[in-house]
Amino acid sequence: MSCMLLELRVQNLLLVEQAELLLGPGLNVITGETGAGKTMLTHALDLLLGCKPRRDIVRPGSSEAYVEGLFEVPPALLEAVEPEQLRERIDLDDGELLLARRVTAQGRSRAYLQGRSASAADLQTVGSVLLAFYGQHEHRKLTLASAQLDVLDGFCGEAHVATRRAYEREWTRGQALQRELGLLRERAGARERDLDLLDFEIDEIEQAAPSVAEEHQLAEERQRLSSVETLRVAGDTALGALEPSPDGAALGVADGLAAASGELERAGGDDPAMAQLAALSATLVEEVRDLARELGDYTSSLEADPARLAAIDERLEALGRLKRKHGGSIDAVLAHAEHARLERNRLANLADETDRVEQQLTTASAELRRLAKRLTAARREAAARLSGALCAELAELAMPDVLFEVELEPVSGRSPGLDLGAKGAEVVEFSIAPNPGVRAGPLREVASGGELSRVMLALMSVATAASGSPTVVFDEVDAGVGGGTARAVGARLRALATSRQAICITHLPQVASQASQHFRVTKAMPSRRRNAGVETVASTSVERLEGDQIVEELCRMLGADADDRDARRHAERLIEAA
Repeated sequence: MSCMLLELRVQNLLLVEQAELLLGPGLNVITGETGAGKTMLTHALDLLLGCKPRRDIVRPGSSEAYVEGLFEVPPALLEAVEPEQLRERIDLDDGELLLARRVTAQGRSRAYLQGRSASAADLQTVGSVLLAFYGQHEHRKLTLASAQLDVLDGFCGEAHVATRRAYEREWTRGQALQRELGLLRERAGARERDLDLLDFEIDEIEQAAPSVAEEHQLAEERQRLSSVETLRVAGDTALGALEPSPDGAALGVADGLAAASGELERAGGDDPAMAQLAALSATLVEEVRDLARELGDYTSSLEADPARLAAIDERLEALGRLKRKHGGSIDAVLAHAEHARLERNRLANLADETDRVEQQLTTASAELRRLAKRLTAARREAAARLSGALCAELAELAMPDVLFEVELEPVSGRSPGLDLGAKGAEVVEFSIAPNPGVRAGPLREVASGGELSRVMLALMSVATAASGSPTVVFDEVDAGVGGGTARAVGARLRALATSRQAICITHLPQVASQASQHFRVTKAMPSRRRNAGVETVASTSVERLEGDQIVEELCRMLGADADDRDARRHAERLIEAA
């Protein structure tokens, strides 16, 4: 077998403390008592396929759960992995690929691909190429029209699926164009009013001609004019300290520094160090006198100007009104003006814009009809083939006289302007007549639970035969059947497993007897005593059965004890007939 799941390891998942399944080619069957923990394997596979962790999935008392699956993978199979960047990260030198997932008790999870960190989406992308999973309630989905259409489209082949994706993209584009056209037509009714408002706002902003630099300059000037007296007092006080008093009773700082500088200069000839200090003091004298002159000029220039202050306040208030109306800042006001100009131009050319969108919608509608026509032709051709293939499969599943029809019906609830549905021009209805002479009716109304299960298995056989999934997993899809039908289901699963690996969780001995590898899940219940003050938790284990162990398990599944001779003979005959 070119590709299969080799090993599945589980730690602290639900009731499983630790389990390891060494799987093989063909049909791998997993059995066990109801409630033993068989579902933990489906949870493990869900995690490996990138699904969101379910609540309380970590074993009580453990900090995290860990699952990993080791696949044997030929390099050619990974050519189906997209995008290319993800494919390039996968090293298959040894022909094996490891997928893993770690989930903490708090619900956080980490994904790994070949031992390196990855995303859950990466696992989903890679896992979907390696494995197809069919849950125990999958057959119920068959009663949904959308699921039936998906089945038919999948049966049509990859080229058809690509056409459907192109149709869905064009449908989405068409819906967006419809919404845009509706908005344009609404705007047309209020065009004159909107143009008047935009012209007013643009004119108001352009007349004000606001700028960030002007606002900053005005704020500084206003602060100075409103503090003239404070600035003058501070300037006069400082100037009085620098200059001598008018009556000559006290020297100013400048005169004191000048006297000190003279003394230093006279003594500078006796010591070079003193000469350096004298030069420094002379520089300070000049700087202080310059400061005094500039301070005098500054204080003499200070004048209260109430008119200028009022003008500044008026200008700042005008700018403030614009800011409050259009975003809270001058930059926002300017941005609004630019947006208003663009919108005015757009409204001025509204008729041209409406014509453009209408033309695009016409083009989209034509493309949709072209793609829908291709979809319809492929679906009609595939419907007959699918009906024949399913009748043949169901005949192998103890439904030899069944009539199965795939009917195409016009889509309802069509979108205005686009007289098609989101997935094409039709919907699909599966109809079935389980017995001869009875008119076929919708699958959701006619089929019993057991018949739905067999239809699901037949569909899976047909679908997986047409697909490239090398490993398929069935979770109790045999529910609702028994007796000879159960034997037929088991034989069909075994036949399916000749071309690919199959893993089946089942409660039917007729299915389990067909296994190439048989695994049993058992649960050990804890005693009522507490260990170190903590009550112990039930534990589930998985073991591979061989020889007489398989006979004993089949006896249990038949509802008998292992030492029941009749049950043992029945179990042995089931194995021999497989």
